[in-house]
Amino acid sequence: MKLSISLPDYVQNTAKMLVDEGFECYLVGGAIRDLVIGKIPNDYDLATDALPDEMLNIFPKSVATGAKFGTVLSLTQDSKGEVHEVEVTTFRSEAEYVDGRWPSSVEFVVEIDKDLGRRDFTFNAMAIDLSSANLEGSKDEQLLDIYDPFSGITDINLKTVKAVGTPVERFKEDGLRAFKACRLASQLEFDIEEETLKAISRALPVAEMVSLERIRDEFMKMLLQSSKPSVGINLMKDTGLLAIFLPELLEAVGMEQKLFHKYDVYEHSLRTCDIAHDSVKLAALLHDIGKVRTDMGNGHFYGHDTVGAQMTEEIMRRLKFSKHEIEKVSRLVRNHMFFYPHVTSDMPKNEQERVLLNEWGDSAIRRFLQRVGEENVDDLFRLRIADATSNPVSEFQPEEIAQLQTHISKVLQEDMALKIADLKINGEDLAQIGIKSGPKMGEILRKLLDIVVEDPLLNSKEILLEEARKMM
Repeated sequence: MKLSISLPDYVQNTAKMLVDEGFECYLVGGAIRDLVIGKIPNDYDLATDALPDEMLNIFPKSVATGAKFGTVLSLTQDSKGEVHEVEVTTFRSEAEYVDGRWPSSVEFVVEIDKDLGRRDFTFNAMAIDLSSANLEGSKDEQLLDIYDPFSGITDINLKTVKAVGTPVERFKEDGLRAFKACRLASQLEFDIEEETLKAISRALPVAEMVSLERIRDEFMKMLLQSSKPSVGINLMKDTGLLAIFLPELLEAVGMEQKLFHKYDVYEHSLRTCDIAHDSVKLAALLHDIGKVRTDMGNGHFYGHDTVGAQMTEEIMRRLKFSKHEIEKVSRLVRNHMFFYPHVTSDMPKNEQERVLLNEWGDSAIRRFLQRVGEENVDDLFRLRIADATSNPVSEFQPEEIAQLQTHISKVLQEDMALKIADLKINGEDLAQIGIKSGPKMGEILRKLLDIVVEDPLLNSKEILLEEARKMM
């Protein structure tokens, strides 16, 4: 098959340096798959018969990121002077894998066929010979031949994820490939070929050897790059992969929600994740995870938001998320049950005032912002909307969010303190009146913050020092 493509100039520049030195150079991997599908690739990988040491001499700027496995990162400029990374790998075949991830040894070869035969899926085992291409930086499309020894184009047309060669061998070589198969099926909206799907379950012991950080990265790609992440999550559930890194979610399967919900906890969680904004995908998936520990058996799950936040922290720590990410997602889960009693036009005026002032007065808004974090409010609203929208029997009204946003905007315009750093007093001021640094000082600062949250007008140095003296 021939394909009309336009290669970025920095890819052409990298390939030209190899071809000019007499080496073969092929475009390989997911870039060809994306081009066949009609997508613009995120990155471009090249394969060559040049050895790593030879590549380091050819490329003016390069990094030997995995030289012993044949990989060099070429740092090449485009026409605007911006530097891009192009991964270039020597043709290779691989011996037995260890630790479910890395080959015990690598043999550099001179034939592209052997190199393609070691790859994971048929649509990732195609190549385009760039030695016959125009590599002068042209932006025009070129008609180039695709070398497709494993019928990757056929599988793309069939919308199928199929392993190269014997599926179980491919998955036993590299445990991450099983997760990748589910991710690609979800991302591309493909099915997994029957034998390839069966092989995932047979290779679970190898998948269990993969580091949780790598599994996390593959899982998050699936959440953020799929129109319906539930497809991939269900594939991971059915093949046994989900139990390796997120067993808590399996406990939600079949857990009925007798009140206020149409679906069980698992199905509702997946539906919420599917429609949620990218910024809250993970929070949407985990927002009801606490229900697996708080089921009363009668449709009530008291405290599931608090328990869910604790479980979310444990899950994310296990998967090695950053401290910032853990804090944000757990806060969203902890606060997703908030309810703002909105007013309607048919309410008597005095009833409207009672709802807005007595139940959610300005001090309540400040405490809400303090609890959620002002920087997380928009994402909390996104989570709340996804949670309600995914539930056909929800009584949620959009006015709830709109009126709360208006109220928050009003309060934020006032001079107020939401964190200790906003107080007009600090530890040095307290030390000057005899309060020693330590737990006692921290306790007094937190009490002063509570006072100011209730009434921002009290945020003055003189008033707060007087309150601190009383606390002493």
